[in-house]
Amino acid sequence: MPELPEVETSRLGIAPWLEQQQVLKVVVRERRLRWPVPTAIDHELPGKFIRALRRRAKYLLFETDGGTMMLHLGMSGSLRIVDPREPAGKHDHVDIEVANGKALRFRDPRRFGSLLWTADPDAHPLLKDLGPEPLTPEFDGPYLWRTARSRRIPVKQFIMDSGVVVGVGNIYASEALFLAGIHPRRRANRIAVPRMVALAEAIRSVLLRAIAVGGTTLRDFHGGDGEPGYFLRELNVYGRGGLPCRNCLKPVSAIVLGQRSTFYCSNCQR
Repeated sequence: MPELPEVETSRLGIAPWLEQQQVLKVVVRERRLRWPVPTAIDHELPGKFIRALRRRAKYLLFETDGGTMMLHLGMSGSLRIVDPREPAGKHDHVDIEVANGKALRFRDPRRFGSLLWTADPDAHPLLKDLGPEPLTPEFDGPYLWRTARSRRIPVKQFIMDSGVVVGVGNIYASEALFLAGIHPRRRANRIAVPRMVALAEAIRSVLLRAIAVGGTTLRDFHGGDGEPGYFLRELNVYGRGGLPCRNCLKPVSAIVLGQRSTFYCSNCQR
């Protein structure tokens, strides 16, 4: 599933083609996504200008003067800027044509993605209870420490809770904990402030590096420019169970924690 870096990579790739552009036409070929594509997308979006394209967690928000389209890539969704005359493929479900002669094409083979319309995205049920963005000043070590005081769960599950912080998926949680030297099973409320500071900085560093190289290529992810992400080549522990740790050369451990594959170095992470 595309995570925060992949979604941000898509946003960066498509925003220059869409921001300040008037929507001319919306073509919906398949409404049966995770939720049915509302007719408001067809009726409200044409004629409006996309004033800004921002991201909240893993949702892309297409902001206009009269409402916002919320797009989620689901498990297999991807976005491309195309010539609208280019024939659509079997899984190309939605085109949004704009005045510069281009179209945003949403492809989703598994149909777990979504397009929704809202007057106020910050109050939408899917967004209103989310934690802070990990790349903003609101997210730091003291915030993590305060939030963890009553949480006895393993720290990996803690930082993957979207009510604590958004966008720290399974891959990036494992990688950030490795950089911070923290064992994924350590209870969140047993971690001191300095280590939480190191963890917040590691989360920010991992996500920024992943965005810089276009995300992580798992299965069929491609960014908004159609190019694959390359963070997979830089992973320290994720997916490397049994291989030598890049730091100490001892074998990387692999366990299941909270029903998710978890990778760590028992020598480097305490």
